[in-house]
Amino acid sequence: MTKRKVTEIVEELATPIVEGEGLELVDVEYKKEGANWFLRVFIDKPEGVDIDDCGRVSEKLSDMLDEVDPIPTSYFLEVSSPGAERPLKKPADYERAVGKHVYITTYEPIDGQKTFEGVLEAYDGENLTVKEAKSAKTLKLEAVASARLAVAF
Repeated sequence: MTKRKVTEIVEELATPIVEGEGLELVDVEYKKEGANWFLRVFIDKPEGVDIDDCGRVSEKLSDMLDEVDPIPTSYFLEVSSPGAERPLKKPADYERAVGKHVYITTYEPIDGQKTFEGVLEAYDGENLTVKEAKSAKTLKLEAVASARLAVAF
């Protein structure tokens, strides 16, 4: 089973559990680190998640994963907050990030650069405008390889 397929199945299983707890499913990650596989589920809510939120989701999701058994190898399940540098994946993520500091990478260089860091000034569903130190750059969403909130120094 591919990593992508695992994350899609886990996202389908986790979404009703997470939403049932009044939380948002931010991301699902399945990756090998050293000899071990890790299934990471990132959850959030406006006031932030706490250890109890993570524990409830972990317990319910673990039971569901044991029942459905979509992952043939052994793995460690981790449920946590996405942290200060939360990934931006869904339209709502970008909408909430307007006015905040972001770090964006693109698949191909745009005017000779593939990384953009600054304040997300605008998002219209198809384009992002990032105000860097000296200028603003508008990027097509389809050109974005990854995007996340960033801690500004």
